[in-house]
Formats: sequence, structure tokens, C-alpha cells
Amino acid sequence: MNSRQRRGVILLLLSVLCAFAAFAGVLSVISDVNSKVGPEVDAYRLKADVAPYTPLNEGQFEKISMPKRWLSENAVTDLAVVNGKIAVTQLKQGSLLQDDMIVNRPALANDEQEIAIMIDASTGVAGKILPGDLVNIFATFAGDSRDAAAESRIIVPNAKVLDVGKLTALQPDESNSSRSAATKAVPITFALKTKDAQRVAYAESFAKHVRLALLADGSPTTLRPGENTYTLEGDK
Repeated sequence: MNSRQRRGVILLLLSVLCAFAAFAGVLSVISDVNSKVGPEVDAYRLKADVAPYTPLNEGQFEKISMPKRWLSENAVTDLAVVNGKIAVTQLKQGSLLQDDMIVNRPALANDEQEIAIMIDASTGVAGKILPGDLVNIFATFAGDSRDAAAESRIIVPNAKVLDVGKLTALQPDESNSSRSAATKAVPITFALKTKDAQRVAYAESFAKHVRLALLADGSPTTLRPGENTYTLEGDK
């Protein structure tokens, strides 16, 4: 083997060694990345904004893959958990779903039914009453004659709130002058027994105003005889 051939063999060996070194470097980088990133898992991202207290369904989310170590401990990785749940706060498009964003929707008892009414936002209900809260439902009636004085009534004590809808702009209603002054209202859904649901429906149609009073947790109202009705004359 002459000197030229020896130099060729040496260069070939050096090229092979360099190739092995480069390959080992790539494997080292990949191993390092894998050790830092770790395995990927499924997560779920909101396709659009979701208003507070809105019922959730799987179609509102898109599945993405993310490194498990980058997800928070309360990130949702099984979309089935949203069934029967509602949003507890305003959910923004692109946000990752987490279990503290959702709560169970309050269930109806066997003798209850859902009824929804619009509550004037000027009463201060917006943003303060949440699903699961207990409220007293007040209705005020104008006196229609000299013998019928104006009065305020607690028509339903301890009414259970099922759902709070979006703030809605109202159209003026000339047929109901008592409601025409309200410009914005919130639909509130209650779980009520039949008689109480009838009282609420009647008040929504004929009362001058319907208002809600939020009760403290664990403090339902106990009314004594005569306490559910108030008149100015009776306060003298």
C-alpha cells in the first residue's frame, strides 16, 4: 500500500468516526429533549368564548396534544367530564379546559320543575347570584282601587337557582307598562314546586316588579304568619 492509499484509508476512517460522533450528538440532543419534555397527553381547548353558567358540551372544545409536564394538575384530559356541567366563569376562546372552570348543574328533585323568568338587571342581581344559590322572590303589586292597597309579597321563599343566563337587552313593551322601563334583564331559572311555579308565573305577568333577595349559605328564610306581605298602611 503506497502513501496515497494510506492517506485515503485514514481520511475514510476519520469520516466514519466523524459520522458516528455526529450521530451520537443527535441522539444525545433527542434524549435531552425527551427528558425535558416527556410524553404527550391529550388536552382540550375552547373553540369560542363561553358565557358563565352556560351548559357545556363536547362540541365546544378541540383536542390538542401537549407534553404532560407542561399541563397543570387540574387540566382536563378526558372530555367526557363536561357532560352535565356548566361554566362557572367566563371561558375565553383558546383557553385550556381545567376542572376548576366547571361545576355540576344543580339537579331537580322529583316534585320540582324548571321555570325561568326575566329579572330586571337594575335590581343588582347581575353577577351576584349563582346556580345553587337560595333566594327569596319578591313581587310588588300596585293597588287597583281604594280598597286594594299597594303591597309587597314574598311569593316564594328559599327558591333554588338552577341557572343564570346572559344579560339581555329588552325591547320596550307598550302592553306591559310596568316592564317597559327596564332596559336590560337576566333570565333566571328556578327549581320550584308546582304551586310556587304558578306564583312566579303570575307575578311575572301582573306584578309591577319582581325582585330577588340572595340568602346567606345555610340560612334559609323562616316566615311567621303575616310576614310574607307588606303594605305601607300596615307599617303605621
